[in-house]
Amino acid sequence: MRPGKSSRPRTRTRPQHADAVDGFVIAVDRGRYQCVLAGAERGVVGAELPTVTAMRARELGRKSVVVGDRVSLVGDTSGAEGALARIVRIAERRSVLRRTADDDETTAEGRLERVVVANADQLVIVSALADPPPRTGFIDRCLVAAYDADVEPLLCLTKADLAGPEEVLGYYTELELPYVLNRPDSDLGALRALLGGRVSVLVGHSGVGKSTLVNRLVPDALRAVGVVSAIGRGRHTSTSAVALRLPPVPGVDTDPGWIIDTPGIRSFGLAHVSADSLLHGFPDLVEGTVDCPPNCQHTADEAACGLDAWVAAGKADPRRLASYRRLLASRAGEGDSRGESDQRGPGEGDRRGPDE
Repeated sequence: MRPGKSSRPRTRTRPQHADAVDGFVIAVDRGRYQCVLAGAERGVVGAELPTVTAMRARELGRKSVVVGDRVSLVGDTSGAEGALARIVRIAERRSVLRRTADDDETTAEGRLERVVVANADQLVIVSALADPPPRTGFIDRCLVAAYDADVEPLLCLTKADLAGPEEVLGYYTELELPYVLNRPDSDLGALRALLGGRVSVLVGHSGVGKSTLVNRLVPDALRAVGVVSAIGRGRHTSTSAVALRLPPVPGVDTDPGWIIDTPGIRSFGLAHVSADSLLHGFPDLVEGTVDCPPNCQHTADEAACGLDAWVAAGKADPRRLASYRRLLASRAGEGDSRGESDQRGPGEGDRRGPDE
């Protein structure tokens, strides 16, 4: 005989999970999320608190969980082997760093928006000064993404023992972009001071020395270190984003901060960034648009665009205007700036795209 229907009415009321504890997502792997309990991410020594493995609760629906998220956990949060907690809430994100696989929002790749990390305070753009040479087009894209996400940018120039920074810094002189120089044997005190108390995302092409830098900052990280190929391209060494707590500085009681290492990125599409936001990624050009006619598209075809006169007056580097217009054209699907038209270095012409 079939059992009778339950007399208990169905309800859409969801549990409040008043006993949930706060956590910080440090890694994501195939539907499992590694978290540390609140306290570790605020500066308590990580070894004193367990790493909790969790899964998403059904009530989250299609909400994604990414590295950097602040979450609420229920279940077994002991961190013991085999223990599994559930993520039942995601706190409101104060910043979201996004990228798309393509610039053109009319393509499938352009519509596929990826959240790189949540709640970052700073985007550290790692670029080598040589072997491989700096790619200012890629740096420009990262700056646009940072300004769009309201995240502070920091330029970290590696391999300073092989080349000087003058050309790269001259390219960005109007921005007053904060930067640090790094050599294989240099002291990291200046960089550590800029990372302290913050959640910083490290992005950079393969081969620029990002994994080596991470291993120096966090000796226990053991991120793989690759070898740059003979043609100047790096091999991917990091394979997944992970948040790493910086070790405490001896004699300093303040929060040392967290760094989030990201996989080697070959593309940084900006289809998710509006044309207006794209301009604000070039603050040295913004004032030059005051004299533009209404609805000016700021392209080279706009005869009355005020940006040309602004650059001609020496108020901005013409290469910056060229980079801005390449990104505009790429967003409009008028060309692939990643394949043929972006700078490889401030003085090396348009040989390769920024994402190669």
